[in-house]
Order: sequence, then structure tokens, then C-alpha cells
Amino acid sequence: MEALEAIKTRRSIRKFKPQEIPREIYRELLEAAMLAPSAGNEQPWQFVVIDDRRILDEIPLICPTAAMCRQSALAILVCGDSRYEKYPDFWVQDCSAAVENILLTAHALDLGAVWAGVYPMKDRIEGFRRLFALPDEITPFALVALGYPNEKPAPSRRYKEDRVHYNRW
Repeated sequence: MEALEAIKTRRSIRKFKPQEIPREIYRELLEAAMLAPSAGNEQPWQFVVIDDRRILDEIPLICPTAAMCRQSALAILVCGDSRYEKYPDFWVQDCSAAVENILLTAHALDLGAVWAGVYPMKDRIEGFRRLFALPDEITPFALVALGYPNEKPAPSRRYKEDRVHYNRW
């Protein structure tokens, strides 16, 4: 799939078929995430791969917007790691780029995916810290639920000329 086509046709998928994702695809998703740009090339991220059905079913109790995990075959918790933070607070942008790479790679591999926000919601941060016994230097940022799509939303047109400003406001 061409990059521009992937960007224009990627949609959030919240309904999944009851089909496992082969483990070799996990590496493709994670490798793409780790190829994301980061401030000072510090790559201040860590990833928790979740394919245990019991844990996937528990996630919506922490993050209600991740109810689709009850159907997904896989989820990836993207976390910031303060030990690799060269420029304070840029880890949020770095992890956002990693999440987008996961979403686009999933789409290119005919998987469905959706981004559920965790950071900066303190209750979700603490809930994921407890669930996964995350050390203090690790901040859960976002959860990406993945699976084979059981829906196909139409591409949307979101370009808004009134939001574009040239050379000044």
C-alpha cells in the first residue's frame, strides 16, 4: 500500500473478527513504531504487548474508551520512558509518532486498529501502572487495540481550507 493511500484510507476500527494475529506481525508493528521520529533521536518509548484474553477483557475497566479490547486479538500499550528523555516533555510527541506508525502499519497489513487515549488522565495512568506493574519512570501514554477488521468505514474527507493560514494568521 502506498503511503498516501494508507494515510487517506486509514480509519479507526472498533469491531474485530475472532481471529488471532500471527506473532510475526507483532514485530512488524513494533519495528514501525520504533522507526518513528523522536526529539534528539532518543526514542523514549517502551511497549507492552497484550494478547492474553483475560488481560484484554480487563482493560476496559481501566480505560472505558478501550471497550473494543474485549474483541481485539491484540493491544499494544505505548509508554514513555523518562530515562531516555533528552528533551523534557517531548516524549508525548515522540510516543504520538510511534502510535501513528503502528496505526498506519496495521492498516497496510490489512489489520484494523484504534487509538485509545491514556495520558494525561491520571486514573488511567495509575490503572495501567497497577495492571502491568510499571516502574515509576514508565508512563502509559496510549493503547492501540488491533485485530482483523469486522467493519469497513468509508474514507472521510477532512481537509478544511479555513484551517490553513499562509505566512501569518
